[in-house]
This record gives sequence, C-alpha cells and structure tokens, in this order.
Amino acid sequence: MLYAIFESGGKQFKAVEGSFVEVDHLPTEEGKKVSFDKVLLLVNDKDIQVGTPFIKGASIDTTVATHFKAKKVIIFNYRPKKHYRVKTGHRQQYTRLMVNSITFTGKPAKAAIEEKPVVKAEKPAAKTEKPVKPVEKKIAVTKTPNSPKPATPKKTTTPAVKTGSKTTKPVKAEKK
Repeated sequence: MLYAIFESGGKQFKAVEGSFVEVDHLPTEEGKKVSFDKVLLLVNDKDIQVGTPFIKGASIDTTVATHFKAKKVIIFNYRPKKHYRVKTGHRQQYTRLMVNSITFTGKPAKAAIEEKPVVKAEKPAAKTEKPVKPVEKKIAVTKTPNSPKPATPKKTTTPAVKTGSKTTKPVKAEKK
C-alpha cells in the first residue's frame, strides 16, 4: 500500500492515492489542483523513505473537492460572583482534498504496472436437504395425588438495632 505523510499548515496528514484528506482552509477555488512538496515519510509496500526533514523529489498532487466548516465549538467564559458571562462560538474552516497521485523518484510508470484481474471463487451449490437431528427420549414422571410436599424452612428476619450512629444487627443466642 502506497501512502505518504505530508505537512500543510504546520500539521501532518496521511495521504493515500484515491482518498480524501481534510486540511486547514486553503485559499484556492474548488476543482483547482494543489501540489504539496513537503513530504516527510513515504511508504511503498516494503520500502520506507524518511525525510531529513523532507524527501527530495517527492510530491503529492491533489484536487480541491470542497470547502466546509466543522461543528460549532461553544466558548463560555464565566467568573463567579462578578456577574461576568461571555458566550461565543467558533466554526473552523477546512478544505477537503482528493489525492490524485503520490510522485517520487524511483516510482514505476503507471503503464508499466500490470494489475492481475481479481477472480472470485465460486460458491458450492446449496444443499437442499436439512440435517437430521437426533431424537432425545424423555422419561415421564408420574405424580401421585396424595404425595406430600417437602417441608421448607421458614425465614425469620431480625430487626436492626440502633446503637449510637451505627446500625447493627443483634447477635443470635446459641441454643442449649
């Protein structure tokens, strides 16, 4: 996978061919081409080039897709007991760029690159028969009409006793 890290407006962005990148507002019209030559890092499959600080001969060619604003950020300044309250908002402007190509020295020409056609594997025919589930035998239990129910012990609750600020339960007396 070919990608590059470039600098624009003092910030670093990752560019992949055919994808979009959102950078700070650029004063260019929509549809115009913009080229960035401040490429910091270039990764081409297993080959990695790191600039010191920039890679010579590398550039990123983009096209301005749109200009847009981010969501509004509310700034609220408040000083208690001074009757000072100021509420303001801000919407940062951005430019969406379409990355057309990443060029660098040593890059093979596009005509020389041959892509292999993708062959989809055929799915096997669907089975029409459903698998047979094993039958489990259930044992019938018969009840007699006068069978006694087992005795369940009754639960007794003891009231909580307040002593000072803490609530405690009374200690049970042992049977003799």
